[in-house]
Amino acid sequence: MNSSRPVTIKDIARRFRCSPSTVSRALNDHPAINEDTRKNIQEYAREVGYQRNEVSLSLLNKKTASLGVVVPTISNYYETAVIEGLHTVLQPMGYTLNICVTNESYLLEKESLSKLLSNRTEGIFLSVSQETYDAGYYEHLENVIQRKTPLIFIDREYEDFETSRATVDDYHGAFAAVEHLISIGYKQIAHLKGPNGLTVSEQRFKGYINCLKKHNFPIREDLIINTNFNVESAILPTKRLLDLASPPDAIFGVNDQVAIGAMRVAKDRGLRIPQDIGLVGFDNSPISAYTFPSLTTVHRPGRKIGMEASRLFLNQLNGSGDFSPESIVLPSELVIRESSLRI
Repeated sequence: MNSSRPVTIKDIARRFRCSPSTVSRALNDHPAINEDTRKNIQEYAREVGYQRNEVSLSLLNKKTASLGVVVPTISNYYETAVIEGLHTVLQPMGYTLNICVTNESYLLEKESLSKLLSNRTEGIFLSVSQETYDAGYYEHLENVIQRKTPLIFIDREYEDFETSRATVDDYHGAFAAVEHLISIGYKQIAHLKGPNGLTVSEQRFKGYINCLKKHNFPIREDLIINTNFNVESAILPTKRLLDLASPPDAIFGVNDQVAIGAMRVAKDRGLRIPQDIGLVGFDNSPISAYTFPSLTTVHRPGRKIGMEASRLFLNQLNGSGDFSPESIVLPSELVIRESSLRI
């Protein structure tokens, strides 16, 4: 036999003058094939180094053991932590994760879902893209549900869509961050807000606004400027804030990246942090403990979100026909460091 190509079931069938399906059954220990024949075929297959083709086998068994993870980006520490959490639980159970990145695009999200479905993916974990959310598209999500494929929202969700979700309480995290600045004695607190319409941006913005209201602080429109989560996007907005006739004495950034961008600008202007200006971020990315000064921030349990989402998927898989969606909201917690602690 030509050793340069792998041995197939057909080769073995030829050798035993039987049908390929008989060989396949013998290799899978099927009781319909008598024991001697099974042993002979299995022994021969071992000798000639036959490798089972797991893909065609999984198609026969109709189970692919593959799962889809669809996220807007993987450039943030948080998303990778969520994926790590999913991996920790599901990989030891024999699942493979297929990761699709949408770059906030509805079309890419839709395409990813239909590819995953046509590959018979057993479950899909989705963080909804900005475009999908803005436009209110959800036929592609209905599609997944109709196929009876478990769909779990991770991090970003669609409020009134009937499916399980594991998210973080961003609202109370932001509220706590702003309340902390007020308790230290900061009076003019600016907010570098994330993109409009995105759940996380809006929840954090709402926490900021409601905390100011609770403490009877005026809401100053000129102290609220949009960014888009990355460091560079904070540079011009921070310059604009510091150029105001009555500039802020504290800035709450929608995430750590944005707060670090603001820190850079404040330092370039010769401002002392936290004496002249206080700074708070959000996410507790690993770098935030090592900036100078270290950054006060809000911790979001990314890894735990992934692990909880895995549990929701497994519950749904093992549940009975009358499945009802579960919702898990994990608390976020304030991590106080040097950037806001003026004495």
